[in-house]
Amino acid sequence: MKSLIILLSSCFTIISCGDSSTDYLEETTKSIQKQSVVFIAGTDEGDNSFYKNTKAHFSQQNITIVKDLHTLDAIILWLNNNADSKVYDQIHIVSYSNPWRGMALLTSEDGERITAKSLKNRTLPKLNCGITENTKIIFHSCGLGVNKNLMKGLKLAFSSDVTPTLYASEYYNVFGGKYASHYLAQPFYVFYPTANSPGNKMLSQEIAMKYPNANLDWLTALDTREERTSGAIYSYRFNIPIDWEFVFEDASETPHLDNTDRIIDYILENEECSFVLYELGIPMEKFRWTSRSEGNVLKIQGKTTVLTVLMPLMNTYEPAEYTAPDITHARLYSQF
Repeated sequence: MKSLIILLSSCFTIISCGDSSTDYLEETTKSIQKQSVVFIAGTDEGDNSFYKNTKAHFSQQNITIVKDLHTLDAIILWLNNNADSKVYDQIHIVSYSNPWRGMALLTSEDGERITAKSLKNRTLPKLNCGITENTKIIFHSCGLGVNKNLMKGLKLAFSSDVTPTLYASEYYNVFGGKYASHYLAQPFYVFYPTANSPGNKMLSQEIAMKYPNANLDWLTALDTREERTSGAIYSYRFNIPIDWEFVFEDASETPHLDNTDRIIDYILENEECSFVLYELGIPMEKFRWTSRSEGNVLKIQGKTTVLTVLMPLMNTYEPAEYTAPDITHARLYSQF
């Protein structure tokens, strides 16, 4: 017998007062100050500067910036504790995200990355201050608008006596570009086993077959790491890891998987593992698989590199200008 552990790596507002008097509400509205706040919910690692660039962008606006809150429950508690007589017009939340692993923002300090599943399994504090039905909660997270189930979960998390409107884009949010401090870009993906790239020429052929109607210079894009000219396509890489631990009752039951084929066969025979890969939607041959046995524990690790081509969205009528990231534009942002 074995078990499996899977590790994917007092406020004062119109709403909370409870007084139904119209005169009272009108008088209260006059005393409430509308403002916006942005939560930069992450820390840059290595040479990445996403959060640094985001802070620089919002510093140019009349908006409160809150850093060092990396969990959803901490953000909700901050809003509850800091509303006072304010109503938030816009609440911006900046966090890494990708279509496969959800948000880098955690549910809580001891919680998981935010996904539709982790939100269902976590009890969060109730947001009861500083928002009205006119409050806009805007997520600056790459491709988050694609994940409808996750956005529904986030809407529930931010709803209480009132329900604000949430906004997220299906495109990538880019901050700190050479030619614009914030713009959106359409992503195109191709995968390969980490540290085992077949080369940009073969990858360009593969991505061309995957997106036959795009008509882009894929090879040039894969060879380019930043915008060389305004609106030029370019690419960047990031990894998606998988870590599994299988715990057996006795060390003698622990299998020794000494090559990739045996690892893959073992994964395919395990329903939970197969389902994880199915949900990710990334072919298992695109992962580099390794395993090791330690007593009664079998550890399997997989890692794939996502090579992402980004095509900045440009103004149709002024091709040299970037399309403004307008949350009211239905093509750019989804409302929830």
